[in-house]
Amino acid sequence: MSGRAEQRRYEGKSITSTFEAGRCLHAAGCVRGLPEVFDPGERRWIRPDSAEAERLAEVVRSCPSGALQYALEE
Repeated sequence: MSGRAEQRRYEGKSITSTFEAGRCLHAAGCVRGLPEVFDPGERRWIRPDSAEAERLAEVVRSCPSGALQYALEE
């Protein structure tokens, strides 16, 4: 076992976001920035298709820990 936290993928039509819980600082910038995408009260807490891909990418880039990452779909 590598000790690395599991990374979860949340695929959308235009963008895929990944989340690594072990790195998260719980600053909640994602939830404040795009509450329609990031809802920690839901089982699938990231819904990439609920906002424009570039706006989601902007919020993910502001993640202070790097727990959130993204890839634009081609």
